[in-house]
Amino acid sequence: MSDSHSGDSAVLTIEGKSYSLPIVRGTEGDRAIDISKLLQQTGCTTVDLGYKNTASCTSKITFLDGNKGILSYRGYGIEELADKCLFVEVAYLLVHGHLPTASEYQRYRDLLNRYSLIHEDMIHFFDRFPPGAPPMAILSVMVNSLCSYYPEMNDDPTAPLDLTAARLISKIRTIAAFSYKKSIGKPLIYPRPDLSYCANFLNMMFDSPVEPYTIRPEAVAALNKLLILHADHEQNCSTSTVRLVGSAGVNLYASIAAGINALWGPLHGGANEAVITMLEAIQQDGGDFQKYINKAKDKSDPFKLSGFGHRVYKTFDPRGKIIKNACDELLASLNSSSDPLLEIALRLEEVALKDQYFIERNLFPNVDFYSGIIYRALGIPTNMFTVMFALGRLPGWIAQWKEQQEDPGSKIGRPRQVYIGEPSRPFVPMSER
Repeated sequence: MSDSHSGDSAVLTIEGKSYSLPIVRGTEGDRAIDISKLLQQTGCTTVDLGYKNTASCTSKITFLDGNKGILSYRGYGIEELADKCLFVEVAYLLVHGHLPTASEYQRYRDLLNRYSLIHEDMIHFFDRFPPGAPPMAILSVMVNSLCSYYPEMNDDPTAPLDLTAARLISKIRTIAAFSYKKSIGKPLIYPRPDLSYCANFLNMMFDSPVEPYTIRPEAVAALNKLLILHADHEQNCSTSTVRLVGSAGVNLYASIAAGINALWGPLHGGANEAVITMLEAIQQDGGDFQKYINKAKDKSDPFKLSGFGHRVYKTFDPRGKIIKNACDELLASLNSSSDPLLEIALRLEEVALKDQYFIERNLFPNVDFYSGIIYRALGIPTNMFTVMFALGRLPGWIAQWKEQQEDPGSKIGRPRQVYIGEPSRPFVPMSER
């Protein structure tokens, strides 16, 4: 993908010598200084811990403006997509670059149905994991194993991508549901061709031969929105991992497995799980949520409210606005007010939205706060929350991997460093040490 140089440049002066660095402009006005030839021209590299100020690529997939609270996929605002689309449509948009026509959508649905089963031999894999194995570990192993059952990608990584993407997007929900069923010792429920993507997942999770599951449209609608809101989010840790691993020429399955492992981190995908853990702690402490509000305000107290604020967004998380409404609608339809954790969550939300301390610091409830509440209301166990995040993020990972593979200017990722270890020193033989 070629860079869009504007003709403008930045001037860098090192030891009295000036260097002109091109400025790259994005289609939404974002700017970046191109330092790709910095080392060659100056002998210097840059230090940017956490890559907060470094663009690792140019991309046509997702635009994010943290100051204005804007998020869009392929030019479509997240608000409109969440309101008017199903997750399958958004997945198609991310991977293929455009929203599907009616015929394209039907073909894609057919592919997802056709590839929803996993190889029967893979079912035995679940029996080899120890009791209590983390669901994200299981998910990563199972996704990585898919390349052994569908090896055609090893011959040409991009040729069958349409089919491979459909396989992954479809099979990952089956793997996730099967892992849950195995963990609680209940029989597996196979996917049904008559159900939509999200309805199928909920049915595989909760249906039982002795307790049939009733698929409620409110639950399906809430899950659709959640998956759409999580489908991509620019160059976050797991997406950057997918790109970095993929830059080595690794197949899609292995790259996605690496992204799953990155998402597993509590500082990334574990945020919605942390929300429920916090609510449980408040409940065990007598439900005194005001005590924890005060702790969050106390500079000498390390406690922080989980699910409030965001590293990128300096205003209200646009996804938080959307999912708050979906959360309110779902709780009302399911009559979940009897859940003490949900009551605590709603009281925390009410206080934070009115308290000047939180308003001045842009500590608004984010998508993790509401998604944790919704998952709990749907009956999804806490240890599956990050798996749900992975289900939503998968189309974005695939789109990012695809974009990198198709970029003729793509290079293997190889960050630099500044060495701060011991300077050169003489070797001392063991007998003299």
